[in-house]
Amino acid sequence: MSFTLHGIGASAGIAIGRAHLATPSRVEVAHYVLPENLIDSELDRFQKAVEQTREELRALRAQIPPHAPAELPAFLDMHLLILDDNMIDEEPKRLIREQRCNAEWALTQQMEALVARFNEIEDAYLRSRQEDVVQVVQRVLKTLVGHPGTAVPETTAEECVLVAHELTPADMILFKNTKFAAFITDLGGATSHTAILARSLGIPSVMALHQARNLIRDHEWIIVDGREGVVVVDPDEKVLAEYRAKQAKWRQETEKLRRITTSRAVTMDGVIIELFANIELQQDMPAVKEVGAQGIGLFRSEFLFLNRDDLPSEDEQFETYRNVVENMDGKPVTIRTLDLGADKQAPWGHTVADNPALGLRAIRLCLAEPKLFEAQLRAILRASAHGKARVLIPMLGSFTELRATLQMIENLKQELRERKIKFDENIQIGGMVEVPAAALLAEQFARHLDFLSIGTNDLIQYTLAIDRADDAVAHLYDPLHPAVLTLIQHTIQSGNKAGKPVAVCGEMAGDPRLTRLLLGLGLRHFSMQPASILAVKQQVMRSSISEVTDLARRMVKNIDPDKTASLLDKLNA
Repeated sequence: MSFTLHGIGASAGIAIGRAHLATPSRVEVAHYVLPENLIDSELDRFQKAVEQTREELRALRAQIPPHAPAELPAFLDMHLLILDDNMIDEEPKRLIREQRCNAEWALTQQMEALVARFNEIEDAYLRSRQEDVVQVVQRVLKTLVGHPGTAVPETTAEECVLVAHELTPADMILFKNTKFAAFITDLGGATSHTAILARSLGIPSVMALHQARNLIRDHEWIIVDGREGVVVVDPDEKVLAEYRAKQAKWRQETEKLRRITTSRAVTMDGVIIELFANIELQQDMPAVKEVGAQGIGLFRSEFLFLNRDDLPSEDEQFETYRNVVENMDGKPVTIRTLDLGADKQAPWGHTVADNPALGLRAIRLCLAEPKLFEAQLRAILRASAHGKARVLIPMLGSFTELRATLQMIENLKQELRERKIKFDENIQIGGMVEVPAAALLAEQFARHLDFLSIGTNDLIQYTLAIDRADDAVAHLYDPLHPAVLTLIQHTIQSGNKAGKPVAVCGEMAGDPRLTRLLLGLGLRHFSMQPASILAVKQQVMRSSISEVTDLARRMVKNIDPDKTASLLDKLNA
């Protein structure tokens, strides 16, 4: 019987294939009391399971292909760190000794205690990191009960759709030699590690389906629409034909996009548009070059500070920035200074505020920790001697912050001059427009800066007073809200008036459905994930500024949501 499931589209694309039900990731364990004379052997059994799991993860890491996404080794390294933590490695031993319980039960009790602590965290991103702890524990439990790893389907002539309760990044490596078209899971969300990995690999996926693993049978035909978050189970011939046509069209369009990699991003009426890439780590550089990005519009430097217990030194940061700058062969590399806080908390430093999005984050945190900030700025300045590095200040809201930052940069420049260390004397300094205050004062900020960059993700959140990580209000997160469009338009016009370039580096920049709208609002500099560049370039090359400007301005003035949708359709016709 055919039926449809709806979840969260984690990675776009359409896949059609036979269902393969993965081994359930949650291991059910029994509880029993051990006689005193068996405690030592139980401790030894637990320790061997941990060591075997450690070797299993290391072996998986060694299997990673050279050109695999950088997220793969990073995820496995994180799981190895969790496995080495005393809360996992030692605490269950205490429970075995004190309660004389079996190792599986002790480990499960410790896992539940840790999950309970994570559930008390208000920040949604941090709370979601409990999945990493659970995945590591489940891997140890499978070893303890005698079936380590995850069953891998044999390669068949038909494409395979993996159906799982949940998947770890380590599990996905096991499927790399399988004809693996897509995956769907009961758990997870758009910000989960597995979803991030799926997007990096270009695998269509839908998550948060809740009961898919129980409702779908092995070998049933499944359609996965990763863009719409839809899964069709046991489709009839008419639906199957419809989606096969959609799939063929999607594949054809994806292949066609590669042909414009070396083409210039120029509109039909001759306006040159610059398309830059957003990156998190230097390992992202091959993807940047593959799509022909004109530079790095946003290097999220805070990822150098995450998933570690110590701070990266100035020299470590310098080497990273220098490598990226040299790799871009003279093209601009915009390095955003540390933007910790809100959804990105390091395991050191300040405690998480009641509302971290409004707390000590980004430039506020940097100015509160001047030694930390100075080390990063020095590293960026030193890297600027090796290519076109630029500094981007996140979450500017007041001129006090701007003056303090600019003065710090000048002081550091003088220090480097005295030490005879080379740097770009004319390094460009830009500011992120992420709060309404900065957007409203964009012209004044632009006079003191070399460029502006609009972070639409936070600008929308702060303008509409909506926590974008909160499912209860996620439907209100609206990039087409007239107030948001007004602030974007005002910022672009302010930059133009001051003679300073303005870019958009949030998710809006990488959405091809919004490309013509942003062009019509005057945007000429886009920065996005590398995977989105070719689709946006295609939209640019099919657009005429003179034709989209009037419709875009009408959308800004419109307050009727239904009319907004109609105007956007007309804009993209």
